[in-house]
Amino acid sequence: MSRITALSLENATDTTRPLLEGVQKKIGFLPNVFKTLAHAPVVLAAYLQQSATLGKTSLSATEKEAIFLATSQVNGCDYCLAAHTLFAGKAGLSAQDIVSARHGQLNAYATLAQQITESRGHLSLEQLDAARAAGITDAKIVEVVGHIAAQTLTNYLNNLALTEIDFPAIDA
Repeated sequence: MSRITALSLENATDTTRPLLEGVQKKIGFLPNVFKTLAHAPVVLAAYLQQSATLGKTSLSATEKEAIFLATSQVNGCDYCLAAHTLFAGKAGLSAQDIVSARHGQLNAYATLAQQITESRGHLSLEQLDAARAAGITDAKIVEVVGHIAAQTLTNYLNNLALTEIDFPAIDA
């Protein structure tokens, strides 16, 4: 049972309702994580703006999904693992790719995201050199950190709120 009730569109404020309607239009339904974020209109707006801006990074959809999956696995967020399993599949990752990404093994981006999340950013020089040797530039390293930061917000919120999972079930 959720510890923070997801707001319905009918109970949303005049500030959050258009934001939630935009999410619903884009995704095709209104996920509970956004209805939970709606309790704090400024946080919902900031998250949506951050997500839209980070959508313009140089990383591919599969690289981003690998980051989201690895981060969510480390942070133990079953909600985001379910959501990003769906989105990663739509981006072209196979079921095995998704499992590999969750464990930081799909590619250098998944590995880097896992390492950054586990260490809270305290990478060794060897880890950083390995990412660079795999072709991840300093600009992309900064982009990875940006995606981890956004993902960690929803991971922590869902873990705290026990947000009801409204994505297809997975073996978390």
